[in-house]
Amino acid sequence: MTIEQPSALWRDYELIDSGDFSKLERFGPYVTIRPEPKALWPRSLSDAEWRRLAHTEFKPGAGFGKAGKEDSGTWTMLHKMQEQWTIAYPAVGFNLRLGLTAFKHVGVFPEQAPNWDFIYRSVKDLAAGQAEAPKVLNLFAYTGAASLAARKGGAHVTHLDAVRQVVTWARGNMEISGLDGIRWILEDALKFARREARRGNRYQGIILDPPAYGHGPDGERWKLDECLYDLLDQCAAILAPEKSFLVLNLYSNGYSAVLADTLVRSAFGTNCASLDYGELVLRDRAGKALPLSVFSRLKR
Repeated sequence: MTIEQPSALWRDYELIDSGDFSKLERFGPYVTIRPEPKALWPRSLSDAEWRRLAHTEFKPGAGFGKAGKEDSGTWTMLHKMQEQWTIAYPAVGFNLRLGLTAFKHVGVFPEQAPNWDFIYRSVKDLAAGQAEAPKVLNLFAYTGAASLAARKGGAHVTHLDAVRQVVTWARGNMEISGLDGIRWILEDALKFARREARRGNRYQGIILDPPAYGHGPDGERWKLDECLYDLLDQCAAILAPEKSFLVLNLYSNGYSAVLADTLVRSAFGTNCASLDYGELVLRDRAGKALPLSVFSRLKR
């Protein structure tokens, strides 16, 4: 089991401080305060220092913590800032447009940087050893950082998400990164994977970052506990048996890295060159490690 975090060389992101169920983060030139239920410890900096540094603070709404509204709320401006701005991820070579949403997100999950690096390296390795570009499927693909990493590595990428607005956001990220050729799918992930399995289609890379719950574009119900293994089973049918990789990332509280590893081993078997699992964390200036997701990564 490994614990991984973004490289300190990534200048456009920093977790400045964390604690008291919040995190103080810098995205490029702007600093945000956002709720963080895993930050159980006290803050290292004073509340006054947080507000001095921050440009904006997310204030949870009345439904915060309830199913379907657990991240809803509004932003309070503390210092002048732009509504949208761009950051770079030079380790792979793509850009991301950020903005303040009503669900506390800004368009990127920075702790995912080690997964982006893994995807980029895996695609580069595959592309170097075959005549055709490897095919990569990114499910629950959000604003597309993992898709951009795969495309930058030389893959034919299928980017799938159930929310039209984030697919549009991801397409914009592709364009400002000087890339093209990504296939965009607005679809329910499980339905799409089943259809691909019936058609006998195969991918050399599959990326999954499923939410705890959600709905497809036609109202399909997604609940992680009930649907995850079925999805992994379908993905096992469409992942190439050789020269392929898988990334599973899980945010849901209560899901451990060992659980993620067991799920992947059960669905895909142990026929692989490497099978790694662990936690993705962010460290603030005081050295406090904030665990945000668990992962399992398979390579054949």
